[in-house]
Amino acid sequence: MSTSTATEHRVSTERHGRVLLIRMERAAKRNAVDAAMTAALDAALNELEDDPDLWCGVLTGGPTVFCAGTDLAGGAGEPTPRGGNYGVVKRERSTPVIAAVEGVAYGGGFEIVLACDLVVAGRSARFGLPEVARGLVANCGALFRAPRPLPLNVAKQMLLTGRPLGADRAYELGLVADVVDDGGAEAAALALAQQVCANAPVAVRATLRAVETVAGESDERGWAATREATEAVLASADRQEGVAAFLEKREPRWSGR
Repeated sequence: MSTSTATEHRVSTERHGRVLLIRMERAAKRNAVDAAMTAALDAALNELEDDPDLWCGVLTGGPTVFCAGTDLAGGAGEPTPRGGNYGVVKRERSTPVIAAVEGVAYGGGFEIVLACDLVVAGRSARFGLPEVARGLVANCGALFRAPRPLPLNVAKQMLLTGRPLGADRAYELGLVADVVDDGGAEAAALALAQQVCANAPVAVRATLRAVETVAGESDERGWAATREATEAVLASADRQEGVAAFLEKREPRWSGR
C-alpha cells in the first residue's frame, strides 16, 4: 500500500494494489466541500481515471462522516472541467467507484454518493437531501439520479421534505449494495473493490460504459431541468433567508417570494 496525504488540500489517497482509496479529510466540518476539496477530489479522480494500473476506486469520508455537502459559508468553488461540481458529479468515467459511507451523506454529499457506482454503508449511515429547508434545490444530480435506485415516491419524499433515509432502509430499496457494522464501510468497500479488480479490466470498463449509456440517457434532460429549478430559486428571497437562517442557527421565516 502506498499513501499520499494532503490534508491541507482536504483529501488523502492510498493505493491498495490496483485500488485507489480516496478519503475526504475535513471531519471537523463534516467534510463539507469547499473550493480546496473540490480541487483535491478532482485531482484524485483524474489520477484514478488516467492511471492504467488503477482498476477501481473507493471514495470515503472516514470512520465517522461521509460528507455534509457544500460548505454554505464559503461555497464549493467552481465546477472543474472534467468533474463538474465537487470535481465529481458530471464526470464521465470508465473506472468503477465505490462509495464507503459512514455517518451522514447529506445534500451534495448524497449527490456525490449517487454519482458513484456502488455503495457500502455503515449501519448508522443516513442519506438526506435537505436543500428545500435552506430555500435551495438539489442541483448536483439528485433531482434525476435519486429516482433511479429509489422508488419515485421515496425519492420525492426525500427531495420535498428533507427527511433522511437510514442505511438498512436504503439497502432494502436497492440504493445500498452492502450494509456493515459501523466503522467497517471502508474495509468492506475495499474488499468489494478487490472483487471488481479480480475480473478482466477491459470487460469491467466496457460493462460500466454500457450500463452508464443506458442509465444515463436522460442525464442531459436532467441537467437542463436542474438548471431551470436552480434559476427559479437563485434570485428568491426564500433562498437568501434559508441560507441566513442556517448560518445563524435559527428557524427560517419564509416569505414565498
